[in-house]
Amino acid sequence: MTTTATTSEPFSSAQAASTPTPLRRITQNFYVRRIAKALFTIWIVITIIFFLIRLLPGNPVEQYIARLIETQGMDYENARSQAAALFAIDLDAPLWKQYFDYLVNLLQGNLGVSLTSPGTSVASIIARFLPWTLFSVGIGLILSFTVGILLGLMMAYRREGVLDHTLTIFASVVSSIPNYLIGILLVVWLGVQWKVLPIAQMRGTMSPGVTPSFSLAFLQDALFHAFLPITTYVLTTMGTWMLSMKGSTVGTLGEDFVTVARARGLKDWRITTAYVGRNAALPLFTQLTIAIGFVVGGSFLIETLFQYQGIGYVLSGAIAQRDYPVMQGVFLVITVSVILANLLADFLYGWLDPRIKVG
Repeated sequence: MTTTATTSEPFSSAQAASTPTPLRRITQNFYVRRIAKALFTIWIVITIIFFLIRLLPGNPVEQYIARLIETQGMDYENARSQAAALFAIDLDAPLWKQYFDYLVNLLQGNLGVSLTSPGTSVASIIARFLPWTLFSVGIGLILSFTVGILLGLMMAYRREGVLDHTLTIFASVVSSIPNYLIGILLVVWLGVQWKVLPIAQMRGTMSPGVTPSFSLAFLQDALFHAFLPITTYVLTTMGTWMLSMKGSTVGTLGEDFVTVARARGLKDWRITTAYVGRNAALPLFTQLTIAIGFVVGGSFLIETLFQYQGIGYVLSGAIAQRDYPVMQGVFLVITVSVILANLLADFLYGWLDPRIKVG
């Protein structure tokens, strides 16, 4: 009896030592670790952005002071006092204090007030212009993804043929040209040389007198103004989906389950839709989640080029005027959207392949 008790004691101790504590189970959880990593990345990025923005030459306060001195003949002290009252910021606050105040306000959901538009909160500016960017880039991304996977499927089934070579060349060319260059070509060809589109009337997001509503007239007007940005997004991203879908489909056609389906006598369209197409497009959906994160950031040059008043257009104006709070708010939205998209892709990968969660 004594010997049995003595030999079982080390086993019980080892078993207790190998049993993870509740805190350890939480920290080792796949989803908890991914969320903690995402939050840490967001903090690092917003910190870098905060200090990089202030390294830009010039600021709105100094520009306003110089304008007062030049136009109204004020001395520097009076102009500085008026600028301090207008912009409602402490000009003498050290950088670390500005950073600490920014983090405190950010944790409270306060993104600050625009320096160039006193009294206007950054959150209201983002809420006003961000939907237009989501509308244009979202439609462009959905169209390019849908058309891209369909054309890529055709290229795989007609590989080494004329259609495959033609579409491969087209996809390689459009995916290698920068989006702003394609936008410029659309303006020059469709608006200047061929005069197909009234470029001047397509600027902005709505026509004068049109109010947002759930109506066909408003939707048509919104699509009219967003036509050039949407077309640019489709052309610049469609080639990547085409080539990716072609490669994935070619690999799927060599799988055993496709051979078995053909041996069972299933029709070609049934094999293509239920077996080949679905399995080949599955890896692309994880890429789509990552691409969604770049919806906001990818609009900067395009919206400026077409004068489309989305969040990218706002960011361009904020950089030109050194509006720090607006720049920080927009960059925060871009950062969060990209990181959340990658987090969603991690979760999707973990759901599709449980081995990733174990690793």
